[in-house]
Order: sequence, then structure tokens, then C-alpha cells
Amino acid sequence: MEATDGYVTALLCGEELRVIPPGQWRQSQQRLLNMGQIDAFAEAVIHPDDIDLYFELDPTNEEIGEFVADAAQQAGESLGKSRGPAPSSRRTRRR
Repeated sequence: MEATDGYVTALLCGEELRVIPPGQWRQSQQRLLNMGQIDAFAEAVIHPDDIDLYFELDPTNEEIGEFVADAAQQAGESLGKSRGPAPSSRRTRRR
């Protein structure tokens, strides 16, 4: 894993960009991604020196997904869905 000043390097359209590791994204940044505000999301998580390259690349949604997955992999994180809370081990009492 290559980490530089709190960033990891991930590939977008074959180019390396520095990005905040997904586990460190603020909820507001995650909401931007989830709402499809990709450019605003990119400006929030990509290193300021790399953001112009992002705009030059003009990635597709699929390429953004691959970029996010690569960032997670480079950070040693998983983007899989959580299993949610465990079911209660207590039985429901009958009356």
C-alpha cells in the first residue's frame, strides 16, 4: 500500500491519483457519492494537486466505481456491505 500524507494512490483510467482512503471519508463525502454528485465528491476526496487530472480524464460511472474499489484495496479496506446487527439470542416470551 502506498500512502502519502494521509492519501493512497489509486488508478483512474490508467492514471494514478492520490485519494483519501475510503475508511476516512466523512459522511458528507459519502453522501455526495451516493447521491451521484461525483465531481463534488472527487473534489472532496482527491488530492488538490490531482483534481485537474480527474477533470481531464472525465471518467465514466463504471470507471469511478473501479477507482473507489482500487482506493479501498490500496488502503487495505473492504467496501462490502456490513452484515448488520446480529439477531437477538433471547427468545420472545409467550404470554
